[in-house]
Amino acid sequence: MQKLRAYISDSYNELMNKVSWPTWAELQSSSMVVLIATLLFGVVVFLIDTVFQGSLNLIYNLFS
Repeated sequence: MQKLRAYISDSYNELMNKVSWPTWAELQSSSMVVLIATLLFGVVVFLIDTVFQGSLNLIYNLFS
């Protein structure tokens, strides 16, 4: 039980005094970067999927 108490105490101390938390502005900026990157990745995947779907439909129609 003593080790668990020491672990929790040390973890709390590290989170409160040693970790550098981002400011609100940094957090917003990072979130926007992630959001834009996710949207771009989604658009690229959508475009690739659309091209492959059209290509496969064309091939299937040639042989049917």
